[in-house]
Amino acid sequence: MNPADEILDIVDEQDTVIGQARRADAYARNMRHRCVFILATDAAGRIFVHRRTPQKLVFPSLYDMFVGGVVGAGESYDAAALREAEEELGVSGLPRPVPLFKFLYENGEQSWWSAVYEVRCELPVNPQVEEVAWHDFLPLAELERRIGAWEWVPDGLAAWRRLRASGVGLS
Repeated sequence: MNPADEILDIVDEQDTVIGQARRADAYARNMRHRCVFILATDAAGRIFVHRRTPQKLVFPSLYDMFVGGVVGAGESYDAAALREAEEELGVSGLPRPVPLFKFLYENGEQSWWSAVYEVRCELPVNPQVEEVAWHDFLPLAELERRIGAWEWVPDGLAAWRRLRASGVGLS
């Protein structure tokens, strides 16, 4: 299926489902929906960082320290987190991602409920070429140095700042 045709739950300010729409329509009409962000670390504690492909519907060619994506209609955040992590990392058999927190991302043009997770990936990764143009596992200090140097997806950067301020995660 074309990602633009995926059906999403549309939600209100309290994250209550109020309808459904195609992903393309939800984006075009700025309809609030649900997303998951998964911080993937390797056995050494390094963080999976990638650059999105130019073909992505949202934030093409930008860097991200989370894997993730939209939550499908009727799908739970937990199920979406595992599905998206395995899809984007190109692995199967990951442990269930651990939920860290949830927040409403809004930037004036876009709005989505964002559930943030963490997962340890000790498997060799094989990221989807449709999703990931470049990737590496970076130590925390290296990632922090790159924050000011690279252009990051704004929702991922917002999630990262909340994660760092909260003191949770990065176990």
